Amino acid sequence: MAQESPKNSAAEIPVTSNGQLEDSHEHSFNRDLKRSLPVGLGLSETKITSHGFDSTKEGVVETGPFPGSSASPKSSVISPSSAAASRLAGQGCDLIIPTGGRAQQKSGPVVLADEVKNPAMEKLELVRKWSLNTYKCTRQIISEKLGRGSRTVDLELEAQIDVLRDNKKKYENILRLAQTLSTQLFQMVHTQRQLGDAFADLSLKSLELHEEFGYNADTQKLLAKNGETLLGAINFFIASVNTLVNKTIEDTLLTVKQYESARIEYDAYRTDLEELNLGPRDANTLPKIEQSQQLFQVHKEKYDKMRNDVSIKLKFLEENKVKVLHNQLVLFHNAIAAYFAGNQKQLEQTLKQFHIKLKTPGADAPSWLEEQ
Repeated sequence: MAQESPKNSAAEIPVTSNGQLEDSHEHSFNRDLKRSLPVGLGLSETKITSHGFDSTKEGVVETGPFPGSSASPKSSVISPSSAAASRLAGQGCDLIIPTGGRAQQKSGPVVLADEVKNPAMEKLELVRKWSLNTYKCTRQIISEKLGRGSRTVDLELEAQIDVLRDNKKKYENILRLAQTLSTQLFQMVHTQRQLGDAFADLSLKSLELHEEFGYNADTQKLLAKNGETLLGAINFFIASVNTLVNKTIEDTLLTVKQYESARIEYDAYRTDLEELNLGPRDANTLPKIEQSQQLFQVHKEKYDKMRNDVSIKLKFLEENKVKVLHNQLVLFHNAIAAYFAGNQKQLEQTLKQFHIKLKTPGADAPSWLEEQ
């Protein structure tokens, strides 16, 4: 093969139908290529032009100019065959061509998963909301005490709550006095029983005063028995009033406290919304006003719900209180009147009327025979 100038020199390369070199011409190709390349020109400066990989046409290797040559370099042209092009097209979706020029194959489709929520960030957000809510409520309470803030008042409901709290204090006083009476009556009954035993012992040992000691012993034992009956009625009265005061009324007052907390939150967010509405309206304040309006609506619904709950509980409490106190006051009156009138039958009838069973000493602990 004749050697031409570096610009036009080329070596003919036989190519098979699949784009690979024929083995029989490999040696002659290397020899002709060395002859055709000028001295100092490396393989990195050559450009390969392939025509028709799917045919038996020969490819041509064109050499570029020497460094410093005035001739402009030719751009490389690659014309793949249709079979090779289809294979490249099938792999094109899995190839990434970086800026460095090397082709890398993807490992597969990339799926962007949702960000995992951080529990610590969620706790911090809850603490932030709680702190903000506490600050607003505290500011509202201080403003109300200083007389600079406005508060929402339901006059009818507030009056009922004040009456309930006042009645609770009075019922607690009655309960305390009834407990004192029960303690004193128990001591008196215990003393009467001991005195009756002492009279009975003396009636056996003193023949001269046998009848006198015997009468007094019977009287003290009868008083002790009636005292125990009265003590059972008073203790039943104390238990019923204690349930009314420390459970029923206390449960209603707990709902009242929740209602008052909801009222403070409602007024705090209402004040914030009013302050924002009085300020300028621009792109920065409109989102804040909208958010404040939403929070205000949420706390308003909570306040209305708690107010409705308090009204219902106060109504039921009043009905229950009248019924319970009516029965207990009748019991207390009849038992006291029958005891001091000495009417033992009337006293016992009063206990039966209210289904009160007296506890005999030692009746709480069953005997070992009953346990078997």
